[in-house]
Amino acid sequence: MRPRHEIATPRRKRPLAVILGTNEIASAVAVHMNRIGWACVLSHDAFPPVIRRQMAFNDCLYGERITLEEVEAERADSTIELVEILDYTTKVAVTPLQFHDLVAIRTAHALVDARMQKYRATPDLRHLAKVAVGLGPNFAVGRNCDIAIETKPAQEGLIIQEGATEPADHVPNRLGDVGEERFAYSQKPGLWHSAVDIGVRVFKDFVVGHLNGEPVTAPLDGVLRGVVRDGLHIPAGVKLLEIDPRGRSAKWTGIDERSALVASGVSRAIRIELAKQNATRIEGPFVAH
Repeated sequence: MRPRHEIATPRRKRPLAVILGTNEIASAVAVHMNRIGWACVLSHDAFPPVIRRQMAFNDCLYGERITLEEVEAERADSTIELVEILDYTTKVAVTPLQFHDLVAIRTAHALVDARMQKYRATPDLRHLAKVAVGLGPNFAVGRNCDIAIETKPAQEGLIIQEGATEPADHVPNRLGDVGEERFAYSQKPGLWHSAVDIGVRVFKDFVVGHLNGEPVTAPLDGVLRGVVRDGLHIPAGVKLLEIDPRGRSAKWTGIDERSALVASGVSRAIRIELAKQNATRIEGPFVAH
């Protein structure tokens, strides 16, 4: 059976990176790895919901055609579709399939946890791929990852080869002169509805959406930088929307500086860890004859 893509014969198999998450940081990692010749698949996780959707491949899951910095994404619902995308195109694959479903394709050279689940326990990712990389809080080298990357402001992209990443401090990075006050959070679980597009200029107290029928308003004046996709069921205590207060300097599309620094750190970390593993295999234990 011929694949449904334009290229009729398989491409040379590229090293595979499985990236957990479809947010802006996970997407920046996929773009960066795609550019240096890796095949990438992003595995969706519903928590936390993605708000910076114009900076991410997330909405590919809902039938939208997403291109980020000239890298195109395509949804895959089965391992067959994944193989077609990864082996017959240069696209990034985005899938609702979880990691245990993806191992049937082939061994991943790298597993990158970019879900940014700052306040949840993180499982041990080691031995699931040649290199397991953890991004942000809750990662410790030798405990649940092989190598880790800082995402904290002023340390974005820092490679951690020993010890742990900085713990979450509940303090968001600042945008202009504004910190946490630029976000609106869900006070309780519920069904979210919003018809306001990202990139629209809004004003303080403007109704951006409704959670279980109750209005959620913009906390300040600015550009809507992010908002949860309409129609999703939302848990309590997560970000629903973000306002960029920087006027003409506001940014809500493409890859931002923080995500780019983290993505660059990921590719360096993977090269460092693979080189270390290769050196260990070459040297090997000394055997007397």
